[in-house]
Amino acid sequence: MTLPKGWTSAKLGEFTLERVEQAEPGSFAVPYIDIGSIDKDSKRVGPTERVTSANAPTRARQWVKSGDVLVSLTRPNLNAVAIVPPELDGAVASTGFDVLRTVGVLPGWVFNRVRSQEFVSDVCAGVQGVVYPAIRPDDVRRQSLPIPPASEQRRIVEAIDSYLTRLDDAAANLEKVQAKLKAYRASVLKAAVKGRLVPTEASLSRAEKCSYEPAEALLDRVLAERRRRWEEAELGKFKAAGKTLRDDKWKAKYQEPFVLDASMLPELPEGWCWASLDQLLHLLRNGQSMAPREQAGVRTLRISAVRPLSVDFKDVRYLPGDPVDYEDDLVEVDDLLFTRYNGTPSLVGVCGRVRVLTEPTVHPDKLIKVRLCSDLHVPYFELAANVGESRDLIERRTRTTAGQAGISGFDLKQMPVPVPPLSEQVRIGDEVERLVSVAEKASAAVTVDECRCARLRQSILKWAFEGKLVDQDPTDEPAERLLARIRAERAVLAPPKKGRGRTAKGVA
Repeated sequence: MTLPKGWTSAKLGEFTLERVEQAEPGSFAVPYIDIGSIDKDSKRVGPTERVTSANAPTRARQWVKSGDVLVSLTRPNLNAVAIVPPELDGAVASTGFDVLRTVGVLPGWVFNRVRSQEFVSDVCAGVQGVVYPAIRPDDVRRQSLPIPPASEQRRIVEAIDSYLTRLDDAAANLEKVQAKLKAYRASVLKAAVKGRLVPTEASLSRAEKCSYEPAEALLDRVLAERRRRWEEAELGKFKAAGKTLRDDKWKAKYQEPFVLDASMLPELPEGWCWASLDQLLHLLRNGQSMAPREQAGVRTLRISAVRPLSVDFKDVRYLPGDPVDYEDDLVEVDDLLFTRYNGTPSLVGVCGRVRVLTEPTVHPDKLIKVRLCSDLHVPYFELAANVGESRDLIERRTRTTAGQAGISGFDLKQMPVPVPPLSEQVRIGDEVERLVSVAEKASAAVTVDECRCARLRQSILKWAFEGKLVDQDPTDEPAERLLARIRAERAVLAPPKKGRGRTAKGVA
């Protein structure tokens, strides 16, 4: 890159102290800046703990001043960098940082450089380790950056601050919009399962002076279908085994579904009733436990494919063999898939519906497949399973073992579900789809704007270090002279290295 007139280039190590004071905290409590204290989005130091010699971590050894630039040496791709604010002058920082204390160059100039994407890309070339990737201070300090005259540095840093402050305001407003859209979506779902989203079937029947089928009558038909399907499956097993039935005693083996105590649940709109998920389904099954692979084969969903109200068929792996080998574990259109396990408790038991199926697909053991009886509108029950009393039961029954949160099929069967009349289920499902679709389109547009803000932030930094953000002043002292003075001043300010506590060789 051709530098503007009066600029020069230097490595970070040429105008920063080799190291800052190193010592353990004493008896007086001081703020401790750990890598976790850095907000990776805002690039600021967040809340800190106060430590003394009694409770300080062994890594709390670097004493920092206002204006020091902190660069995390672990996971540099996350760019955990910040500039020490005045209120943390005299704090102690983790040895997991490279502390850049500038000499003759504005700290803001260095800070803006280390938070640029160009710096992240360059420094990541020195990453060591896979499980715990890290860099060394030398990897940071050998990075070159352009140096403008001192006065121009100040003008550029002020311009950067001005532009980025406005961008931060815009990003904060976009974040608020996203939060409002999320709240709007939640309110739509909540209204849907409480009978407040569309006119109830009961109110419409009164207005039109006609009758309707209440949910209790619908539930009776569903329960009859549930038993009929079980009997048909049992008869199929007997036939396949070549057995001849002499009586109906085998029907006594039918396991009645779990029945809720509705008196313990909120009151529902007229014409609705409570049902357990067990009463509404004719199949509940865990998935295939075989370990998947990346190569081509039979498509199987990953656990991360299921999120509330969605199943991502691009988030897949593969199993060896043919679809016929996994017949019982294949999904069908309108199957409901629940996450059985997840490292994040809030994602346990979330439900997504299979909307479209373009090729045979297996569901893994960490997902539970539920198939509802035919007289139910599945889109309604997809949304109902993700909100209200249904979701509350999942959260109460979620258990954590070995870092994984999970829910059992037994608990899932006991999920309370508010059941409206069938025609009302359809109208609710359609209205939710319409309203949620509007919210998702708005959210997608906001996401695009958020990405534009992020790109513009990096563009501003790029223009700054190319000398394109402010005008040059030909009367400014050239940076080469500045750098010469810096080298001399740095040699004076560099703190002497402490001994290791041993007697020098040859001295008694």
